[in-house]
Amino acid sequence: MKVKKAVIPAAGYGTRMLPITKAQPKEMVPVVHKPVIQYVVEEAYYSGIRDILIITGKGKRAIEDHFDRSDLPKKDKYTEDLDKILDEVNIFFVRQREQKGLGDAVKYAEAFVDDEPFALLLGDTITFPSCAKELIQVYNKYKTSVVAVEEVPIEKVSLYGIVKCREVEESVYLIDDLVEKPSIDEAPSNLAILGRYILTPEIFECIKETKPRKGGEIQLTDGMRILNTRERMYAYLFKGKRYDIGNKLDWLKANIELALDDVEVGEGIRELIRSIEV
Repeated sequence: MKVKKAVIPAAGYGTRMLPITKAQPKEMVPVVHKPVIQYVVEEAYYSGIRDILIITGKGKRAIEDHFDRSDLPKKDKYTEDLDKILDEVNIFFVRQREQKGLGDAVKYAEAFVDDEPFALLLGDTITFPSCAKELIQVYNKYKTSVVAVEEVPIEKVSLYGIVKCREVEESVYLIDDLVEKPSIDEAPSNLAILGRYILTPEIFECIKETKPRKGGEIQLTDGMRILNTRERMYAYLFKGKRYDIGNKLDWLKANIELALDDVEVGEGIRELIRSIEV
């Protein structure tokens, strides 16, 4: 089956971005001209997906308001571009009732997904070029779940879900195991899950069987670990740019690097950087 649906979890507190996120969702933090979650919706759209479910939570109403069509009497290019996308996609919303981890958030998508494979795109992560589009190409070849990974410094493996895998072709690996936030000594590799997935609907049954970790959180990586015992799963080594807008340093990097390539503000940013270097 083709990947026609996307699920975007956007229910996290955004504690790493405080106090910026005290009164606004982290997914609405701006990166140059638009909020981060708009980049994620555009990634799904330009990957050929037209049905999108956004999983929100308490204090996230601004996300729903953003994806209403604009009724402004005068619109700029960026608002008009968003309206054109909204004319072609169906965006649905559901609220995660409690903050119980990414695995718990994903389970709210079961009725929306039904029995189809789906793209899962974290709402605070931007990728260039489109990681989702590349993942779909891998899925179309192997017809099973695919997880995007990136190489991280070994001292940072404890911050990510890490995969143990074997390369089967360039940039594609067969997954043997997945470990959530291992210590340096326990990490089977330095290939970290980066927030882009194509998953089969069997993941929902696996999430139901996943035991909560300390604090009552249900981790998606633990659910995928169960899934990996029931179907072959692959990892795809993404070689593009990935920005985690859930932390301040990546957010600042994203604004600077994307602004440098922007037609409207790029030259001004370059002049500013040159003046600082002097």
